[in-house]
Amino acid sequence: MSCRSTVLSSTLLTTLLLTSSLPAQVVTRPDSVVRLPEVVRTVARDRTSLWSQAASFAVQPVDDALRASTRLDEALSGIPGVLAQSRSGGVDLRITIRGFGSRGAGDRSNAGTMRGIRVLVDGFPETEPDGRTSLDLVDLGTATHLDVLRSNASATWGNAAGGVIAVSTRPDDSRGEATALASTGSFGFRRAVTGGAIPLGNSLLYGSATRTLSDGWRANSGGERTLVNAAWTTPEHRPTTLGIYAVGTRNQYSIPGPLTADQVAANPQQANASYLARRERRDNQIIRVGSTLTHRLADAIAVSLSAFVTDKHLERSERGTYRYFDRTHRGGSVLAERSFGTSGTLLVGGDLALQDGPARFWSLTAAGEQGTTKQQDKNEWARNLGAFVEHDVPVGSRVNLALGFRWDAINYRYFDYITPTLNAEKDFTRLTPKLGATLKLAPAHILFASLGGGVEAPAGNETDPPGTFGQDTVTGLNPLLDPIRSTTVELGMRRLIAPSGGAFLTISYDIALYQTDVRNEIVPYRGGRFYFTAGKARRRGLEASTRVAIAGGLEIGGSLTLQDHKYVEYLVDSVHYGRAGHFADYSGNQVVGSPKSYMGADMHWSPAFSNTLRFSAGVQTIGSYFADDANAVDIPRSTLFSAGVMMRKPLSIGGGLGIRGAVTVNNLFDRKTIASAFLNPDLVGGKPAAFEPGLPRHAIVSFTVDWMTGRE
Repeated sequence: MSCRSTVLSSTLLTTLLLTSSLPAQVVTRPDSVVRLPEVVRTVARDRTSLWSQAASFAVQPVDDALRASTRLDEALSGIPGVLAQSRSGGVDLRITIRGFGSRGAGDRSNAGTMRGIRVLVDGFPETEPDGRTSLDLVDLGTATHLDVLRSNASATWGNAAGGVIAVSTRPDDSRGEATALASTGSFGFRRAVTGGAIPLGNSLLYGSATRTLSDGWRANSGGERTLVNAAWTTPEHRPTTLGIYAVGTRNQYSIPGPLTADQVAANPQQANASYLARRERRDNQIIRVGSTLTHRLADAIAVSLSAFVTDKHLERSERGTYRYFDRTHRGGSVLAERSFGTSGTLLVGGDLALQDGPARFWSLTAAGEQGTTKQQDKNEWARNLGAFVEHDVPVGSRVNLALGFRWDAINYRYFDYITPTLNAEKDFTRLTPKLGATLKLAPAHILFASLGGGVEAPAGNETDPPGTFGQDTVTGLNPLLDPIRSTTVELGMRRLIAPSGGAFLTISYDIALYQTDVRNEIVPYRGGRFYFTAGKARRRGLEASTRVAIAGGLEIGGSLTLQDHKYVEYLVDSVHYGRAGHFADYSGNQVVGSPKSYMGADMHWSPAFSNTLRFSAGVQTIGSYFADDANAVDIPRSTLFSAGVMMRKPLSIGGGLGIRGAVTVNNLFDRKTIASAFLNPDLVGGKPAAFEPGLPRHAIVSFTVDWMTGRE
């Protein structure tokens, strides 16, 4: 992947380092040997240092403590600019990057999927052509690390207004190995993870399986998921590399829904009465197969191809209906790289994704099961086509410039088999620039600047037409919508220092400033019953992180995010509420779901008296934010502490076998918090049902048995 970025003044840098503690995503080693983080870049899959990239980028490894949990939010919590909130303690998350992904209206946009962020697993998109992403195939039990891009300046990974989360399942060690993990925890949590890798000549066959069950803390919040994945890959350093991947899951979970503030105070464990009566739930069954091929035609030329097919069967009880979706998501990409030596590198490529399949809605019985009346029978077809070119040009030995463009074409088609007159089609296109520059002050001291554009099409359910003026009876696609267009300017600095002596082994920091101007902000009307393109928004922010490794096995880090996200123009026409001639002006209001600040800190200690144990502690604070565009519903600030101990190295029990263990306690002081919120909520008894209570104190205990060739 190719990323571009920017410059920050030394005065601001000094101020931040004196006033905050922040976690930088770098690898530090207590033996003072500095190894810069690496990421896979370009078609040749050369390993290049994260520190040379001109963008806000983070690499998050997955350790045993994270692997024992299903909680992706725990893996993302230390990355500035990324806000990940577990909705009810399970796999259903609300993830935002620089405010993107925060829009929504109740369960129509908030439950089960997210928006504005592109998610990939082993290079294959979880994000559908219409921009929606479910996390059914993302499991920390199978992941080895996460790459997070906090910008819309990506060309090679596909367009996304809010950035990219890329998950890798490839083992870090190419030797034969096998692992079995079992964990148990509060509220009926049970989890088993097994995995292994087998060298086959010069290739590697690996795979894993996870099984997770939870009773849940709140009523109607339990779930279970089974996920199996397998892959066969050839060595990355060969002239030709091939990878074949397969993954499948069945993910079932219930949704407790939002409560009013009075209901939270009376009994936070209760479910929303309507959700409980309808047994609101998801049953997602997904299988994907994919392949990648990279061939180096010469020392300076390489080409990469990828293709995938994802088959989905989705069932859900939702908003008074029982729904079946059968989707086929398929596509691929091509990417060519040409190196011109000291004259730079040229990247040219394109990607295509299509999805369609029938959707049938039935009536819902009093017991929350499928009724006998078919209410809708339709096919929602979407295609996302993109092409890009990017040229990296070195200027001397310290400066690198990049210029690129990306063109996107998004097409919707709606077929109604009950009322064919509703059939409709709509196209969105945009050409966006990608500009960047880096200045290398030292091998691990980079200034960067970038300009990037993004386009985000409305998600499938956001294209539903409004009932006002009877538009829902004449077309299947909302004529009021246009794509979200965003332009981001970013400035930043990152540095890694390795003192030659003294108590400090390594010191690193990463700072970025950004401004994103958004046009055609999509806003919900009437509790999310339909959407409308209205107004402009401006997102400004400062993100910083730092990490310090100290002699004696101590490592301390922290992150800070300050953001000011506001609607610049937002005028609500109350004709859609039955009040023609009346308007509400929300210009100047805070963007819904976007706190002004959040921060975290963590500490890890590997004491000298033990070469095995590692003790950890952490704290995360999320500032208050508004759950509605009118800024009338306030979600309070929350602060949570965690602590844990794990074995860094296995205890050998002979025969190449080793055993490890870990204990983690979250919400250590048993604070009452609001974990997440339904945005632009409906009213229950005249009061907003927006609040999703967070889990009380809960613990996870895990044990791992692993085997590796040559380990004694």
